[in-house]
Amino acid sequence: MDTGSPDRLYTVTSGRSRADDSFDLVTLIVAESGPSSGMQSEHARILELCRHPTAVVEIAAELGLPITVVRILLGDLLGTGRITARHPHAARSLAALPDSALLKEVLHGLHNL
Repeated sequence: MDTGSPDRLYTVTSGRSRADDSFDLVTLIVAESGPSSGMQSEHARILELCRHPTAVVEIAAELGLPITVVRILLGDLLGTGRITARHPHAARSLAALPDSALLKEVLHGLHNL
């Protein structure tokens, strides 16, 4: 996939190379407003894509841009209140996981079907 020349990527991010670390690959992005006239085309496209919750990795794939560039653009939109980010829940603790004996019983039952 051609993600564009380094010059183009430099222009898209206004020369910034430091991405917002608050967005991981599976963070869901939701647009809080639609695109407005005069908005950078990549920002507008993100807002269109995110009318429904969309993962950061999906946005990058749709735009054909590197994750770092998408994170920079998302940081811009988050800063202006145009998007919200829904972070995945932290991994459950081991105490919250089902008992292994119960899982074995379920597996045994499924094998018997």
